[in-house]
Amino acid sequence: MDIKTITRSNGVTYTVRSNRDRFFYPKEWVAFYDNLKKMQLKTFDCLISTGARINEIRHLKKEDVDFENKRLILRVTKIKAAKKEKTPRPRTIPFSSQFKRRLKAYFKDKGTGEYIGILSTPAANLAMKKALKKANIRDWQMFSIHNIRKTFETWLLAIGIDGLKATAHCGHTPAVASQSYLSPDLFNYDEKVLIRQILGDLYKKQEVY
Repeated sequence: MDIKTITRSNGVTYTVRSNRDRFFYPKEWVAFYDNLKKMQLKTFDCLISTGARINEIRHLKKEDVDFENKRLILRVTKIKAAKKEKTPRPRTIPFSSQFKRRLKAYFKDKGTGEYIGILSTPAANLAMKKALKKANIRDWQMFSIHNIRKTFETWLLAIGIDGLKATAHCGHTPAVASQSYLSPDLFNYDEKVLIRQILGDLYKKQEVY
């Protein structure tokens, strides 16, 4: 297993993953999600439905969501040091009709200026590890919150979404995206059907009259 244990000078021991390429197969995601506690569901629903970083979703406010046109603005995004960015560059992304209904419920009791309210990163990682282990997911130690984002992008490619569109959605550079590319043939037909069910109608082609 690609995990090593490191002990600091103060005696604290922690683990480091040398392989960060693990992603969820759709049945694994369903098993994992079914083992989460009710209060944890919103966090992981938001992550798999948007492909956003957890810190990006954490700063999502009600006024950042356009429910009518099914899109939202991520205002607190990762600053790209290689591009010498000094401030976050907002990113607008679409969401599915199915997630729209759930998102409305998440903001139902929120007022203007209030955040959506999700778990902290440490709490989310802890919840994730416990649910993965309980669901008997193979290599559960290899997962962290970041692997949900990788799963989302992998799934978009698997159901035929254009690579450039997936890259723009996740806020990657083409170079970074190419490192994560996996052949859509990795998934069988039934898996692709389940992926579409989980992601809803996100990026599903609509007829224009």
